[in-house]
Amino acid sequence: MPRSSPTLAVNRLLAALPQEDRQRFVAGCERIELKFGEILAKPGAPIHHIYFPTDSVISLVTPANGAASLEVGLVGSEGMLGLSLILGVDVSPLLALVQGDGPALRMDVARFRHELEVSPALQRLLKCYLYVVITQLAQTAACTHFHLVEARLARWLLMTQDRAHSDAFHVTHEFLAHTLGVRRVGVTKAASSLQSRNLIRYRRGDITILDRAGLEVASCGCYAADKAAYARIMG
Repeated sequence: MPRSSPTLAVNRLLAALPQEDRQRFVAGCERIELKFGEILAKPGAPIHHIYFPTDSVISLVTPANGAASLEVGLVGSEGMLGLSLILGVDVSPLLALVQGDGPALRMDVARFRHELEVSPALQRLLKCYLYVVITQLAQTAACTHFHLVEARLARWLLMTQDRAHSDAFHVTHEFLAHTLGVRRVGVTKAASSLQSRNLIRYRRGDITILDRAGLEVASCGCYAADKAAYARIMG
């Protein structure tokens, strides 16, 4: 049986709801612990639950040609997984897997649809968030095509730090290669360059951000554009 309490809702989307709506919504959620590598959704598969990360990170991945894949988005405490339901589509467009383990709030689809019906505030909020996600997906497409691997890696590290709420996290060369759509040697060169400038420390998959301000300078402008879009639309 779903259980929770309003004090557990530290997701930024849920925090933006009016108090009455927020309390009712969170009461219909269950608090769970997401595990690293756990698959939450598959492309074309029915959606059974929606997720609101509170201190965890979900990677959104699209297959490229059957063998390769590319990360197109990240979801942390600023967002949710299962957004297509507000459009009436109950299948997942992307692969969603847990990149950073930790707590999240989960709600089944039937309860979520009911909440959408009874809460105009929730509808308005998630439509705004949908616009932000579309904007960020377009920004990621342009970033992947036009910007150098080092700048894209810096952007990804900043985005992950924002969502992981930590300066240190674990990620393999292989995963970063899939994330950035490059060969592992490209990841090695980019990470080595950032490390040589004392922006990060990277050893055997353990990354520590040493100089966030410097990393923001090394990043392409897409990171700042993403944050500006969220702040402008979500307030």
